[in-house]
Amino acid sequence: MIDPWELAHAAAHGAGVELRPLPGVEDADLINGVIQATWGGQRIDREVVRALAASGNVCWGAFHGSDLIGFVLGWAGVDAGGLHVHSHMLAALPDRRRRGVGYALKLAQRAQALGQQIRVARWTFDPLLARNAWLNLGKLGAVVDAFMRDYYGAMTDDLNVGERSDRFMVRWDLTREPGPRSVTGPRTEIPIPVDHQELRTRDPAEARRWREDVAVAVEDAMARGEIGVAFDRERSSYLFAKEEAAR
Repeated sequence: MIDPWELAHAAAHGAGVELRPLPGVEDADLINGVIQATWGGQRIDREVVRALAASGNVCWGAFHGSDLIGFVLGWAGVDAGGLHVHSHMLAALPDRRRRGVGYALKLAQRAQALGQQIRVARWTFDPLLARNAWLNLGKLGAVVDAFMRDYYGAMTDDLNVGERSDRFMVRWDLTREPGPRSVTGPRTEIPIPVDHQELRTRDPAEARRWREDVAVAVEDAMARGEIGVAFDRERSSYLFAKEEAAR
C-alpha cells in the first residue's frame, strides 16, 4: 500500500492547497465560512469542533496560504459491520471546486483513519449530484450499499430547500488503493442529470421526475441484490451490479 499520508499530501499539492488539522474552537469560524458559501443556512457549533478533536476525530482543512479553501468533518461510528468513520461534511469554496480539493481532503481523512486502525468509511450523498457521484465512486472507489428516501426529512439550507432528501449510503474500503472499479458481467445502468441543480432551477417539475425515476430504479436494482459500484462520467450514469462483479 502506498503510504496514505504521502498520497494525501501529493493530491493536495496537485490541487494547490496544503492539508492542516482543524482542532480548535477558532477553527470552527473558518469552517463556518465554507459552510455558508456552500450550503447557506447551516453552521457548526464551535464546541463541536473542539469536542470532535478531543475525541480523536480531528477535522481537516485545505489551505491556500492562510485561507481555508475546504474542509472535511467526521467521527468514529459503529454499525452492524463494526467500527468505521462516518464522514459527515465535505465542502470546498465554489470557485475552488473541480480542482481536486475534495479528493485530497478525503485522502487525509483516510490516512487519519488508517492510522487509528479504522478500515472503513461511510457517508451519505444525494444520488442526483453527478459531481459527488464521480468523486465518491469514480475517484475514491467507494460503493453504494444502501438507499434511503427522504433521509433527513425537510431541509432548510439553500442547497436542499424544497428537495426530497433522498440519500445514498456509501462504503469505502480504506485498505484498497483509491481509484475506480472495473465492472464485469451483468450490470444495471441508471442515468442522472449532468447538472441537477441547474435543472431544478430551470424546470423544477422535470427535476422532481428525475428524482422519483432514479429512486425507483435504484430500489429495483437493490432488490435484485445489486449495489452501486461505478459511475460513468461521460454518460452521467451509475452502474449497479453484484459486488463480486466489481474489483
